[in-house]
Amino acid sequence: MTRRIALSVDQLYRPQPGGIGSYVRGLVEGLLTVGEGLEIVGVGPRSQPAAVRELGIHIVTTPLSLRLLTQWWPRYPFGVPRDADVVHATSVAGPFGGGLQNAVHSVTMHDLLWRDEPDSSTPNGIRFHESRLQFLLRAEHLRIITTSPRLGVRLFQIGIDPDRIRFARLGVDDTSVAAEEPEHVRVALWDRGVQGPFTFYAGTREPRKNVERLVRAHRDARHANADLGPLVLAGPSGWGQVDTGDAVVLGLVDRSLLLGLYRDATVCAYVPRAEGWGLPPVEALHAGSRVVASRNCPSVEGNAEVVLVDPLDEGSIAEGLVRVLELGDDPLSREQRRASVADMTWHNCALDHLKAWL
Repeated sequence: MTRRIALSVDQLYRPQPGGIGSYVRGLVEGLLTVGEGLEIVGVGPRSQPAAVRELGIHIVTTPLSLRLLTQWWPRYPFGVPRDADVVHATSVAGPFGGGLQNAVHSVTMHDLLWRDEPDSSTPNGIRFHESRLQFLLRAEHLRIITTSPRLGVRLFQIGIDPDRIRFARLGVDDTSVAAEEPEHVRVALWDRGVQGPFTFYAGTREPRKNVERLVRAHRDARHANADLGPLVLAGPSGWGQVDTGDAVVLGLVDRSLLLGLYRDATVCAYVPRAEGWGLPPVEALHAGSRVVASRNCPSVEGNAEVVLVDPLDEGSIAEGLVRVLELGDDPLSREQRRASVADMTWHNCALDHLKAWL
């Protein structure tokens, strides 16, 4: 008997899909590897951008725009097949209903960043997320999936019944794209004046990501150990002004080059002031690289292979950047780092979701 799972893919319609977009792609990939007995259907607004078509699943679209669909999903399940056994909202955008009479309904809560870092969001963004949180508090039929046990505890503390909360791992094993060859990575860096070792940051350039402190701390650390090389930033510009100082800004790069940069970096640094989960540091570990990350980054919490620092203390960040160079970069050390995130696969992510839907 086939179980039909409808999930929202609206994040892939947005200009910057970000970490949630990676989650949508990975969850679909993982569900497709589970085997027979599942039919995956995507639900989204009108049209189908390339990122949606590349999912390789049937997409049900509606005549509504992305903005209107997000606005109306709490009231009506536009686009949700009536015979869906599971209706899963991959973010708080929705949908939150529809499907068969006995369908399971769930939503993934990724963070509470609009509360943790209100200065890093717009007033409209804060109002939207807070209203959706209040909706979820009332919508007792919804199972809430989190990617961080810490977030699950916080949701319980603000009033969500623990019986509604489920946990799911995220994945880092992107099998659809191969890392760029080292020679091509070197050429891409040489074109921007970078030769030899380099420290690498991947992520949006916005105040919450703490790039300005990282730039200053890296400058101090490089004076102590030149082997860190220049700081290279990859990723789009986000909301808010960020002074990147003397860092080399690559901007948005394609996935294959990104994976090559993770692999070839002397150090990968990711020190946000607040974080919902934190994909870049575990992607760097999966590539075998040495990693410095914030203590408040859930994805690397308890990982002995990571040098953890205080993101609000430039001295702590600088010390971590120097100290991480003491870790081995030989094949065995790199394999140990990869092994530390070995269970973070999209197949396991899919299995966790299927368990949450039982």
